[in-house]
Amino acid sequence: MEFHYSPGLQVTLFSILLNAYAITVMGNVVIIIIVSANKQLHTPMYFFLINLSVLDILFTSAITPKFLSLLANGNGGISYVGCMMQCYSYFFLGATEILILTVMSFDRFMAICNPLRYMAVLSPRLCLYLAFGSWVCAFVDTIAPTVLVVRLNFCGSNSINHFFCDVDELLKLACTDTQYLNLLNFMVSALIVFGSLILIIFSYLNIIIAILKTPSSSGRYKSFTTCSSHLVVVGIFYIGTVFMSLRSIKSSHVDFNKLAVILSTIITPLCNPFIYSLRNDQVKCSVRSMWKSV
Repeated sequence: MEFHYSPGLQVTLFSILLNAYAITVMGNVVIIIIVSANKQLHTPMYFFLINLSVLDILFTSAITPKFLSLLANGNGGISYVGCMMQCYSYFFLGATEILILTVMSFDRFMAICNPLRYMAVLSPRLCLYLAFGSWVCAFVDTIAPTVLVVRLNFCGSNSINHFFCDVDELLKLACTDTQYLNLLNFMVSALIVFGSLILIIFSYLNIIIAILKTPSSSGRYKSFTTCSSHLVVVGIFYIGTVFMSLRSIKSSHVDFNKLAVILSTIITPLCNPFIYSLRNDQVKCSVRSMWKSV
């Protein structure tokens, strides 16, 4: 497969992407180290945050290193096997991140709406089951469409007008009718994206009601700050993800699709460590403690 992009943007794109990728990996690794090293952060919220940081590293690594290699070498090619692996990795990891964000919204719901039962309900075993279940459900949900794509016959042009092996662009190169496969892809995306979004909205509606019922302004502020970081991350991630899902219904501009992918795979993983560190007093205190001990 060959990718199509403007040669004049190679140097600029390479510099921006390389810096963004390095900051993303380092930022999420720091979050993992901080949470793992500080026993005070060994709570359900931070357990799921570690899962999110691992996903962010894997998610951006599924696309960015190969794209950087193509920009550096001036070779816009990728092997068929590499293309299929990249295609599956993107949707598998994206689906897993959506489910982890949904689980994190449930965690915030329990922390604010049922604080007395929080630790009893979200036991270490349940947290492990929820995290493991998110990975398994995403794998099961995305494996069937990928197998069907792999079994397609491709003919004619092998040029993709994108910077990674996007499934919609791959289907345009198929020799056979892909109408039903397009429909299946949309149904799978809708099940994960919109199903999870409904659960997140339900959780935050209850959270908002609980916050409004809090008598003191300081209590309302404290309740809001416990979920504000997660809410910001969900908002950024879902802007790109929802548009990526809706594009399966009707054709949209390719450049707009590229922007949606950049938002979900590069911008969101880049912002997450800063959002959770700058907006979280416990993480900031842990960073200061670790810095003083060095």
